[in-house]
Amino acid sequence: MHYGFLVESMVSILLLLTILYCVRLNKQLRLLKADEQTLRATISELITATEIAERAIAGLKATMREGEQSLSERLERAESLGADIERQLDAGENLLGRLTRIVGAAQPDNKPSTLADAKAVAAAAQAFADRARARLRGLAA
Repeated sequence: MHYGFLVESMVSILLLLTILYCVRLNKQLRLLKADEQTLRATISELITATEIAERAIAGLKATMREGEQSLSERLERAESLGADIERQLDAGENLLGRLTRIVGAAQPDNKPSTLADAKAVAAAAQAFADRARARLRGLAA
């Protein structure tokens, strides 16, 4: 009889320990399931944020292409205007040289330029500059 009681006591203690262990496992499983849901929510938020970032990058790329095209057009226009200005400067220098020769030839004794000659050259250069500005305004309009 003693042995039967001892064996049944041992079985009931082991059963009690098993039940306590199962309760502990159940709590851990609940925590893991809660963590799984949290992890799923976090992954979902990351996917959404990634999609938003991809759309933003696509928008930035489109904006960059538009800016590049606009800048390219402006650079071409600036190069064209620069070439026009360079041609006009060359023509102005040629005209100034001719005016200087004309004024020098008008002097009877071919003396070096006097103050009156310098004023005539300056007036001619000013007239040329005014005409060039008028032409540029006509191109810009």
